[in-house]
Amino acid sequence: MKREEAEKLLHDKVEKGEQVSPVLPKGVKNYLIDIDGTITEDVPNEQPERMATCKPFPDALHTCNKWYDEGHLICFFTSRTEAHREVTEKWLDKHGFKYHSLLMGKPRGGNYHWVDNHLVKATRYKGKFTDMVEKKVKIEVFKD
Repeated sequence: MKREEAEKLLHDKVEKGEQVSPVLPKGVKNYLIDIDGTITEDVPNEQPERMATCKPFPDALHTCNKWYDEGHLICFFTSRTEAHREVTEKWLDKHGFKYHSLLMGKPRGGNYHWVDNHLVKATRYKGKFTDMVEKKVKIEVFKD
């Protein structure tokens, strides 16, 4: 699915004459993937000169592109600032990452607790980028 097709899929949802949040087709995942420390070495915003020269993690490149080719949406979601957008896009393109979108300005510091009206799943990167497997875990949720 090309970027233009993904944009159309995500913006053309209308019910009863009202535009509503889209729901992806069954089996399509919307991956939000961090950059620094996840698909390449951890490059802090205070060292932007390293953003152009860092090397991708080969398993991340392979897996992200495989997900893209399978029809999933790939969005890189990074703590890099808008000032780093051009160097980031050039780096992703240079190394052959396929993706649909790039969101800059993710909060820094981690320990995220995401609250959303859509189903959200999170996976902590621990040095190995592979296909996903099912696992039962304990999570925090709102009281019913």
